[in-house]
Amino acid sequence: MKEHKRVPEAEADGLIEGRNAVIEALRAGTAIDKIFLARGETDAALGHIASAARDKGVVVVEADRRKLDGMSRTHAHQGVIALAAVREYASVEDILSAAREREEPPLIVVCDELSDPHNLGAVIRTAECAGAHGVIIPKRRSAGLTAIVAKTSAGAVSHIPVARVANLTACLKQLKESGVWVFGTDASGDKLLYEADLKGPAAIVIGSEGAGMGRLVAENCDFLVRIPLNGKINSLNASAAAAVLLYEAVRQRLG
Repeated sequence: MKEHKRVPEAEADGLIEGRNAVIEALRAGTAIDKIFLARGETDAALGHIASAARDKGVVVVEADRRKLDGMSRTHAHQGVIALAAVREYASVEDILSAAREREEPPLIVVCDELSDPHNLGAVIRTAECAGAHGVIIPKRRSAGLTAIVAKTSAGAVSHIPVARVANLTACLKQLKESGVWVFGTDASGDKLLYEADLKGPAAIVIGSEGAGMGRLVAENCDFLVRIPLNGKINSLNASAAAAVLLYEAVRQRLG
């Protein structure tokens, strides 16, 4: 695999600020998670950055200048800030191959639009500790493999493949075609999680922090399972829900 050079302007927190710095990062092949551009700008240099980024499959997001000012550490962002990824993304096939190499039925976590990087980092950490073969996230409306995610994962991002896909529902269909059963977590699920058979090839879908799973994602699950909640609060944090499901799968597989 080609080694990617990191540009000097990339801060420890993964921010790359300013037009020349971002252009150089794209040219150098730096793994970039997302680029934020000032909304409404018609400057040719910013247009060139957006075009070059999209050609490389990098997500480009328009943001107002107040957001960019709030993100900036140099206070000289010139209308563009890139978030560097701490490592390259894997593919879904890489994750399935990891399961085959370990001669185990796949155990995969699918995160449906987890926008909080601390939640995503915690999910990745738990997935690695539970022996899952990979984590899948959508390309948009999701945190990515940024420095904050890496720190929250306690380094787990270096040990478990994370794939990023353009279309989560298409990805679930791909997993099912590969023989993987898809289990969505939902408070109205028709099965308790303890009734679900997680010993075979399984993908566990964790919904977003606020809205849960999207409608199309839920419709493409084979089963909807619920975690018993006996208190007054009707939901768990997304990373806590992932831990409960993953370790039920571990328990069943140990048995």
